[in-house]
Amino acid sequence: MPEAALLVMDVQQGVVARYPDDVLLARLTKALAGARAAGMTVVHVHVALREGGPEVDDHNPIFSTIASDPAFSEGNAGTESHPAVAPEAGEILIVKRRVNAFYGTDLELVLRAQRVRTLVLCGIATSGVVLSTLRDAADRDFELVVLADACGERDPDVHRLLVEHVFPSQARVLPVAEWVASLR
Repeated sequence: MPEAALLVMDVQQGVVARYPDDVLLARLTKALAGARAAGMTVVHVHVALREGGPEVDDHNPIFSTIASDPAFSEGNAGTESHPAVAPEAGEILIVKRRVNAFYGTDLELVLRAQRVRTLVLCGIATSGVVLSTLRDAADRDFELVVLADACGERDPDVHRLLVEHVFPSQARVLPVAEWVASLR
């Protein structure tokens, strides 16, 4: 699957601390191992703000809560990958300052240079980075796969609504085990 890329989004120490889930981490690790074994492009996407969050407007309901949290400041351990999914040599890291992995980043440039046509999305949170990145990627004409059980969300009803009723209109929605098996 050389024209596909796995996007591991916001699985960083500061986010995982807010969404602790060992089962989710195990599934993310399995997805990552499958992508690596298949020789896929792997992209890690992290959120990191400048110290004090000068790029965040006080009216931004999501980012205004983390702008003053040092765990999300550039260079802080909270912005680094969780050890379970740490990047390996040659894997790409995209740093973002908003929910959507494309907004204000060079993600599309990197993906197009790698000739990626299909994005496999996973990460934390289903209603945040996964939803916003999926919508933007669909508008950019990428083919999409969402690894439903490798997306973390605080509210199981919101997760279920998105993966069962919203995402299928723009993506194939699969469990990690089925997706990894399809790579062989």
